[in-house]
Amino acid sequence: MARLSVLEDELTDQLDSPTLIEGLPGVGLVGKIAADHIVDAFDMVHYADVYCDGVPDVAVYMEGDPTLHPPVRLYADAEHDLLVLQSDVPIRPDAATELAVCLEPWFDDLDVMPVFLSGIAREKSDAPPALYGVGCHDALSRLDDVGIGKPTESGLVSGPTGALLSNAVKSGLPALGLIVESDPQFPDPEAARIIIKKGIEPLTGIEVPVDDLIDRAAEIRQAKEQFARQMQQADEESSQARPLGMYQ
Repeated sequence: MARLSVLEDELTDQLDSPTLIEGLPGVGLVGKIAADHIVDAFDMVHYADVYCDGVPDVAVYMEGDPTLHPPVRLYADAEHDLLVLQSDVPIRPDAATELAVCLEPWFDDLDVMPVFLSGIAREKSDAPPALYGVGCHDALSRLDDVGIGKPTESGLVSGPTGALLSNAVKSGLPALGLIVESDPQFPDPEAARIIIKKGIEPLTGIEVPVDDLIDRAAEIRQAKEQFARQMQQADEESSQARPLGMYQ
């Protein structure tokens, strides 16, 4: 059974219709790289732990800190009305569905606007990765308001992010998705930069510094490669957008 254990109750009253950035691991690790970067850039507070039957029973610790944590956590920044859902392990789609059901009442109580992140596999080229937005219910107008483009082909989002988006559609929860072209084989900090600057920034009105993300691109890619290999070995656990033509 999924449950949310809030660690910083005082932050709850300080949040006013916050935006939640979902950073579950997926193709190119785009969502994870972007989410991890935002948490670090704003020194976000560890707000809550998320427990779910489908999440591996592991404990994680951080560099320079001996404290153990569960692998799925929520971080908060009351100043920017921002939340980040962070995971250090692959999440099965069935666990993501349970997670979505667990979070839904909390989303309603705080009037949360979730923004889900996904890569779509494209071979690298000289052109910057393309980005477009999708969404459901009352959230769709926000994409037009900030000029985020529409999909250029039919497709679907699979993996845990797909499960979260599917639950939003079924439950009537307003939700947005940002999809960016990303490297199908390796961690892609450049795609994460695009999703931050051309997607998250316009939607939130928050300027996110990304110089460090670019300067450390090689280091980030190397650090995330082992995680990416684990994701490739568990394809059903990897969030990704795919052209619908692959299934026709």
